[in-house]
Amino acid sequence: MTQTTTNQDTARFTVPSKHPMVTVLGSGDSLLRVIEDAFPGTDIHARGNEITATGAPGEVALIQRLFDEMMLVLRTGQPMTEDAVERTISMLRKSETGEGGGHAAPAEVLTQNILSHRGRTIRPKTLNQKRYVDAIDQHTVVFGIGPAGTGKTYLAMAKAVQALQAKQVNRIILTRPAVEAGERLGFLPGTLYEKIDPYLRPLYDALHDMLDPDSIPRLMAAGTIEVAPLAYMRGRTLNDAFIILDEAQNTNPEQMKMFLTRLGFDSQVVVTGDVTQVDLPGGTKSGLRQVRDILDGVEDVHFATLTSTDVVRHKLVGRIVDAYARFDEEHDTENGSPGGAPRRRPGKDGAHDRARGNGKS
Repeated sequence: MTQTTTNQDTARFTVPSKHPMVTVLGSGDSLLRVIEDAFPGTDIHARGNEITATGAPGEVALIQRLFDEMMLVLRTGQPMTEDAVERTISMLRKSETGEGGGHAAPAEVLTQNILSHRGRTIRPKTLNQKRYVDAIDQHTVVFGIGPAGTGKTYLAMAKAVQALQAKQVNRIILTRPAVEAGERLGFLPGTLYEKIDPYLRPLYDALHDMLDPDSIPRLMAAGTIEVAPLAYMRGRTLNDAFIILDEAQNTNPEQMKMFLTRLGFDSQVVVTGDVTQVDLPGGTKSGLRQVRDILDGVEDVHFATLTSTDVVRHKLVGRIVDAYARFDEEHDTENGSPGGAPRRRPGKDGAHDRARGNGKS
């Protein structure tokens, strides 16, 4: 029920008795404080199982939608967190402005399960992440392009494990180009495999989050899971496989073509990368920057773009990504946008990339 006063509306939302108020307001009213911070011009009060919001009509309507979405999430048995409330508010505001084009209900985004392991569920946390995950279901080749912390690789690996467990593929192949970010392979101790292992370590770490660690050596010994540098892909045809190329911004155009033409029957390819973190020597074009111009519009190939608003690490990571983007734009550096050409100044070499701090995060 809504009562209208001069330039203000009052909305009352009743929480069903089967849901304790602490699940809606948070422990110590932590969720309520997040909502109050997001709507500073609105008075929000809770009494018993009723929540009242008084303020500008548009803000009050948004709060009403927020509580509706929160209840939809809670009905699935999934708890609401401060991060989930913030992301729900962000998605609702974007739907109001039409930003991003096409919208899914926040509850639909936050309750889409990909993989569950040891009591932990992997799911998209933003609308762009949901679009990325959906694209993997709908297309044979998907490019996930975006900054650090947006879940590009992690979500792709969750989909790969899901496909393996559902017997949609017979094996998972994870690969990365072994390109230095300031260090040199030759100075690292050990054999060639030991030298490239640090470049593949993030992929192993993600696998351990999704599978029983004791099963991983057995699956790798059987060839069900393969983690290898990109150079090992040359000359192969990969059938019945879910193939992920990570850190693809560090491929040159020839390597990108070589990788994409490894695709065999009944296989799926996901290519992930961040075009603002290129570690290639000076004068070498990034295959990831070029490939969008080549394949854009090709049937069954999809480009998913993630931004700083999709960062799911510490909140500060999103601010850091935005700060670097502003710096690059103001100083006209070589860090191009996804799919765009690099804005490289004449006469600069590979040291220029490293001087700008374009290392991996």
